[in-house]
Amino acid sequence: MSETRIDIIRHGEPEGGQRYRGHSVDDPLSKTGWQQMWDAVPEKPHWDHIITSPLSRCQKFAEALADTSGVGFTVEDNLKEIGFGTWEGRTPDDIKANEGDALQKFIQDPVNNRPEGAEPLNSFADRVWDVYQSVNKKHRGEHVLLVAHAGVIRAITSKILGMPLDDVYSKLKIEYAAIATTRVPDNNKPLMYLSAR
Repeated sequence: MSETRIDIIRHGEPEGGQRYRGHSVDDPLSKTGWQQMWDAVPEKPHWDHIITSPLSRCQKFAEALADTSGVGFTVEDNLKEIGFGTWEGRTPDDIKANEGDALQKFIQDPVNNRPEGAEPLNSFADRVWDVYQSVNKKHRGEHVLLVAHAGVIRAITSKILGMPLDDVYSKLKIEYAAIATTRVPDNNKPLMYLSAR
């Protein structure tokens, strides 16, 4: 049996406080964010390869982890976070103050209430899923780490569990440096695992 293990870790806290960061806001990790990431990974990492979003809040840590653990890493552009259009870089308070109930509508129905210029949620989920399937094919039988974003974890969760995107966005909270564990057995039907480190 050549089971493939694909873990996905969300980046740690970025500099700049709480705001909407899609793929055009490239804040680096804060000091706290770096510590969150190192605290989340095992002392002796067990991954065969690391694949990262190109955004610095992911890529800088992926480079450091690859260097300290002696494994290769790849930058994958399609692992970048979803685009938030006109909300990029803005705080929730700013949006509430200037756009009425737009934020509340977005939270309740993120598929149909995207900010102006935002990437469609279904298109985002499809591009992320294409990466996941490609990783499974290219790294069959290996244990791989994806360093990415909350949106990426939600998209993969939605596909594996067959959950509507609205549900994973409104009901699934993903903390900084959280790790989602998935496995793909020989039958190619991915599974999600909840386990202790």
